Amino acid sequence: MVTLQSRGRWAALVLAGLTPVVAELMLGNPPLRQAWLLLVWTPIYGAGTVLIRELVRRAGRGWGSVLLLGAAYGIVEEGLALQALTSPTLYGAAGWAPRVAGLNSAYTELNIPYHAVFSVALPILLADLLFPSLRHRPYLGRAGLAVTGVVFVLGVLLLRWTAAFMDPGYLAPWPMLAGLLLAVAVLAVTALRVLPPAHRPPARPPASPAAGVPAPAAVAVGAAIVAFGYLALLFPFGGARHPAFTQGGWVAVPMVAAALLAVAAGLLVRRWAAHGAWRDLHGLALAGGALAGHTAFGVLANGDTVADRVGLAVLGLVTAGLLALLARRTR
Repeated sequence: MVTLQSRGRWAALVLAGLTPVVAELMLGNPPLRQAWLLLVWTPIYGAGTVLIRELVRRAGRGWGSVLLLGAAYGIVEEGLALQALTSPTLYGAAGWAPRVAGLNSAYTELNIPYHAVFSVALPILLADLLFPSLRHRPYLGRAGLAVTGVVFVLGVLLLRWTAAFMDPGYLAPWPMLAGLLLAVAVLAVTALRVLPPAHRPPARPPASPAAGVPAPAAVAVGAAIVAFGYLALLFPFGGARHPAFTQGGWVAVPMVAAALLAVAAGLLVRRWAAHGAWRDLHGLALAGGALAGHTAFGVLANGDTVADRVGLAVLGLVTAGLLALLARRTR
């Protein structure tokens, strides 16, 4: 007999395994031939996302809290573990755009929202759709939560250790580390104590798309365009050294455009999701479209070889097929 507790543990394992696949492998970073690297990243990615979901569900908060804690996760990974937010050499990110207060500005604008959405929110959304009876419950008990926290801390330390080989000799100044820790704390308190509790709308009969929410297909197309556009505006690719192939001060243009695109998309999704016509199929379309857009960008920008690009494209098609099966079950 399958108990609620065992289903929760299984759901937590699925979420932990799904997270690095969505965040890294489906972007082509790493390519499929180096997929073993996911074993190194799963402790921080998987445990981090499971920990965030557990904290949000226990506090009775909603998606705003998930995104704020996802941003905090991005600061931990990129600022404290990799220290890529401040490093003058790692990934060449310091040359993308002017550094602001010691931060690699364009790299920070790209990666903190990316982690909030692709490393945290979308995997949690997919897990909720895979395990609909558990969507409003924590997956784990207190012991499981404690173990998850320990694994996450070990994952942070493991990533910090590997970063020392990628960026030898660099250690972020202690005032910067203190500032990043303060930012994480502020985001966490805001997410779990300041934002209002999540409101569970009562079950409603199906509403027509004309009632205020686009059809799922339209949501998917819009999500794909936004995901692709945001990455293309900020991530230098095709030989470019600056976002969107700009030079000098013009780098501010794609940075502002990306910020406006993200804010506009966020406000639209928030309005649609609060509407009675929003259904699970819309949420699945949102996730699937975003994944399609970011995988398409990975094929364009991250493939070192033709084999890498073909492999990533095949992975995208397989994912689309799996999401189509989930859509049939969701209906």
